[in-house]
Amino acid sequence: MRPATPATRPPLFDVDFARTPFTIAWEITRACALACVHCRAEAIPQRDPRELTTAEAMQILDQIVEIGRPILVVTGGDPMMRRDVFDILEGASARGLKVGFSPSATPLLRRPAIERVRDAGVDMVHISLDGSRPEVHDAFRQVDGAFARTMEILRDVREVGLPLQVGTTVSRHNIQDLPAIAETVAAAGVTVWNVFFLVPTGRAQQDAMLSPREHEDVLQWLAELSERVPFRVRTTAAQHYRRVLIQRARARQSQAAAEINLTGAGYAFRQGRAPAEKGVNDGNGFCFISHIGDVYPSGFLQISAGNVRTAPLASIYRDAPLFRALRDPSLLKGKCGRCEFREICGGSRARAYAVTGDPLAEEPCCVHVPA
Repeated sequence: MRPATPATRPPLFDVDFARTPFTIAWEITRACALACVHCRAEAIPQRDPRELTTAEAMQILDQIVEIGRPILVVTGGDPMMRRDVFDILEGASARGLKVGFSPSATPLLRRPAIERVRDAGVDMVHISLDGSRPEVHDAFRQVDGAFARTMEILRDVREVGLPLQVGTTVSRHNIQDLPAIAETVAAAGVTVWNVFFLVPTGRAQQDAMLSPREHEDVLQWLAELSERVPFRVRTTAAQHYRRVLIQRARARQSQAAAEINLTGAGYAFRQGRAPAEKGVNDGNGFCFISHIGDVYPSGFLQISAGNVRTAPLASIYRDAPLFRALRDPSLLKGKCGRCEFREICGGSRARAYAVTGDPLAEEPCCVHVPA
């Protein structure tokens, strides 16, 4: 199917996050053949009979268009476990949506399937890589041969001409392996390295999470790395990476210097004659649809604000008290509420909830002391 031309998205500063998310992630199934130790979905071997049907899936795509055509990430579990996965991808592309696809590295994702993903109009493929060698990655995935399969998929995605994003979840299992993973990512010819910082939800345990000091050290290392590698570096569940980048930019020039402009996936910062800052966070420019239609602020913050089977997606995102609270930085507690970076950062609401039980509590893994 030839995809429609996506509508031109307005600049980030012009997107009203109270009405339109920047990104929607949709877990079309929770089924997956892997059993990853950090899986936020607690994936299951077989499909859940309560999953949204194909007809319901097409209705969801229409609602995503109506809410303002955000970026759509089709994920799981393993979305390849649904037989209608290509229908969903083609339907999204035909509606002019920009589509990311995040399958698992299993035998379902052979070269012919990757070519079908490309032909369906997908804009980028996301593949997880949590170690630079089999003994690290396979221990994460709990499946022997997962590393070898992943490396084959990375090669095939690149060879069929699809932009490639690699995702790595940082935890105590692989923090020492990060430099080697970065080398592997560079050799794979990826477009984006998306570094996830573990949130203790699903199967992920809190004792595997990095300390605040370790978070800061890794963020500083990533910021330095981003200045010398051929791929873009972004983070997930580490909104304070934006603060690190701003502080580094300011340090390179005096406060009286001309304008500073920083932009990345879901954030923008401008310092100068027309200062402005804006950043996506859980429920603020982002939402997540589960395999049974529950709508969460993010996949790592699994508090349901409603279900698309009983309420329109737009009304849940725009009007649910949980989402409205998460979009109000004046409600943030602790040092996040006092922080000068709260508009562009705000801390990981998912990690705050996972650690404290309060999605508005301060980010537990940030060392920054507000000015």
